[in-house]
Amino acid sequence: MFKTMQNAWKIPDLRKKILFTLMVIVIFRIGANMPAPFLNMDALAGLMGFVTSGDNASNANAFAYLNTLSGGAFAQATLFAMSVTPYINSSIIMQLLTVAIPPLERMAKEGEDGRKKIGAITRYVAVLLGLVQGLAYYLYLRGSSFEGTPIVSYTEGAAGVFTAIVIVLVFTAGTAMMMWLGEQINQKGIGNGISILLFAGIVARLPDTVNILIQSLQAAWQAPDTYGKFYFFVPLFILVFLAVIWVIVFMNDAERRIPVQYAKRVVGRKMYGGQSTHLPIKVNMSGVMPIIFASSILTIPSTIQMFVNPTGFWKTILDALSTTGWVYALIYFLLILMFAYFYVAIQYNPIEMANNLRQNNGTIPGIRPGRPTSDYIQKILSKITLIGALFLAVIALLPVAFSAFTGMHNLMMGGTSVIILVGVALDTMKQMESQMMMRHYKGFLD
Repeated sequence: MFKTMQNAWKIPDLRKKILFTLMVIVIFRIGANMPAPFLNMDALAGLMGFVTSGDNASNANAFAYLNTLSGGAFAQATLFAMSVTPYINSSIIMQLLTVAIPPLERMAKEGEDGRKKIGAITRYVAVLLGLVQGLAYYLYLRGSSFEGTPIVSYTEGAAGVFTAIVIVLVFTAGTAMMMWLGEQINQKGIGNGISILLFAGIVARLPDTVNILIQSLQAAWQAPDTYGKFYFFVPLFILVFLAVIWVIVFMNDAERRIPVQYAKRVVGRKMYGGQSTHLPIKVNMSGVMPIIFASSILTIPSTIQMFVNPTGFWKTILDALSTTGWVYALIYFLLILMFAYFYVAIQYNPIEMANNLRQNNGTIPGIRPGRPTSDYIQKILSKITLIGALFLAVIALLPVAFSAFTGMHNLMMGGTSVIILVGVALDTMKQMESQMMMRHYKGFLD
């Protein structure tokens, strides 16, 4: 990785792209520290410190998902508090609608123009979702206080209406600006824009995790009888963290290769085909999308519980769905499996793959062309998807199990964060390497 960065820095074009990407990340971090107006930041800091403390484990992870992706901007109610979450949710919604609505499906098959139209619709939907989420977050801040001090400065009369409009528009504008920054990285920088911004936000939370580990060791030093267990749990966390990174790197490149034999054919005086190759199928084809989608759904009950105070039956249901309960872990596990299969189903069509093989005179040894080939590919896809989904589920639930086992509920790094970090880093390095190969390619005349 470091050698790739060093070689890329020597190429002027790539150096400009890297510097541009770093400049956008700096702008993102500046915006992530610009608070929205008309808010009492001291009271907000006290409220978020209380909500996310280990003593409130049922609420500790209610906002953790959004706060991690935003690099801490959500808890501080800054310009980029909503981060790219509305865009991610909008992309997921559009992918689902593209399969369900025929006009959108036809638009997706129109090529580049169709993809541009779907991209524009996705951005409009993202702004709308940002507006809704910004309004919900404002209502939460408006109804909250810390030690008698309200979070929002003005809540009554014309001043209250003006304050509400300004705060909600600031959050929505932050969502639109982050989409624009991501597109600028795609055009002038290196890597996928949205992924790079997610990467930057998660990296910004790493010092908090390190600080929590240091505080745990200090507590063990000061009170060994009470917190002596942290002498074992902190190194265990570091070992598990490194092991998870190694497993993610291994699974990211893991693939199942289906052998394919192309028949010989004579066209004029030339003979084509006759070679043996393979059809690669990645083990983790869906990437981190099932985890993101499942996390988005399961944060809804905890968020609702923070906005309202349910009683009776509904309180029992919401408590059962808290992030520390076994019901949450079970549903989380099942949702990841379901969304992994769903994502693969809408992205890969075994019938189309079998038809492409038959049109190119390609066959799988021992399998007849046509329906048997598609059934064989579907069978392999199901097995591979199960392995990839189980891998995602284990990685996602590992932090939950670790927190329940050790009692360290306030750690900032989850399985989703680690997968995003490693995946974005590997994809960016691969993109750099491909661009360097293009620039060092020698033609026939060289």
